[in-house]
Amino acid sequence: MKVVIALDSFKGCMDAVTACRITADAIAAVGPGVQTVIRPMADGGEGTVAALMAGRTGCWLERQVTGPLPEMNVRALLGWFDCDKTAVIEMASASGLPLLEPHQRNPLKTTTYGTGELIKAAIENGAKRLLLGVGGSATVDAGTGAATALGWRFLDEKNKPVGLGGGQLSRIKKIISPANLDLPQIEVLCDVETVLYGRNAAAKIYGPQKGATPQMVRQLDEGLRHLAEVVKLQLGKEINIPRAGAAGGLAAGAMAFMNAALVSGIERIIEATNLAAELAGAQWVITGEGCFDRQSLYGKVVSGVAAAAKKTDTAVAVLAGTVALSEQEYKSAGISQAVALKKEGMSLDYAVSHSRQLLAQATAEFAQKHLTT
Repeated sequence: MKVVIALDSFKGCMDAVTACRITADAIAAVGPGVQTVIRPMADGGEGTVAALMAGRTGCWLERQVTGPLPEMNVRALLGWFDCDKTAVIEMASASGLPLLEPHQRNPLKTTTYGTGELIKAAIENGAKRLLLGVGGSATVDAGTGAATALGWRFLDEKNKPVGLGGGQLSRIKKIISPANLDLPQIEVLCDVETVLYGRNAAAKIYGPQKGATPQMVRQLDEGLRHLAEVVKLQLGKEINIPRAGAAGGLAAGAMAFMNAALVSGIERIIEATNLAAELAGAQWVITGEGCFDRQSLYGKVVSGVAAAAKKTDTAVAVLAGTVALSEQEYKSAGISQAVALKKEGMSLDYAVSHSRQLLAQATAEFAQKHLTT
């Protein structure tokens, strides 16, 4: 029997690579004759570069760049695959929320400038293709900070440069492109369908978790709307489309200022790691994440793996910290089994602190029932 292990990270507990290895070891202990293949997954957010590095041969490049606040400096990593000159960047490594203390979170001030510096470093390294993961951002600046790092200029009504941060978007009156900007093919790996501005858009859905008060949310949404209007008028591009609101509008900015395409993150990871070929000869694929709920079925790792497995008639099992779907709900989505690490009566604190042991136990239970004869 062959089993493919394609888990996402369990946020706050373990990364995807660790989760996959724990699962493989637990299967080996129960069914030593079972062949396991590890393919760590991600959807454009946390763990994207690590998932690709685990599935392909690449190396890490480290650069010092601007952090989420203009006065910060951080050491950020990007993935480099020399065979096809592809660079993979997680914007969170330069402009992510985890880089800030709670009291520092203010999307009126936070910037994607450091992400732009990483993109510039990839270009200088000879990148012909660039994959940009946009999960976990601390920003709502629509990628204007990243564009500034690449040479774009954003001017106010007096033809003076506006500052960095989402609070400056409404002041932009003129956009000036760099004289010589030679960009590789850029794809933004998205895991949400959020539009840039308006109801249920970037600022309103994600602004509060980045530190925005209700008043800030209104200001940010107005700024994003204003920028979109200026971009449409001066650059001829419509950027208020699905996925454009990802990472506080960095996806929209990448479209406007880097000619980027917005794509499904999980679909690109599946393609890059050659998951489909492994599924073709497998009886089971085990996927999962921290919380398996309705969102998991739309554009996330579980939904992407399940869709790929359907094409090869491979049974799908989900191991998750918690399972918030009924058996009928997940089976109707093509998932055969779902196992929760957190058992009834168990506290959340205990489940989090013992997540690795619980994953091994849940895997063993599943393996004994479905992978042994």
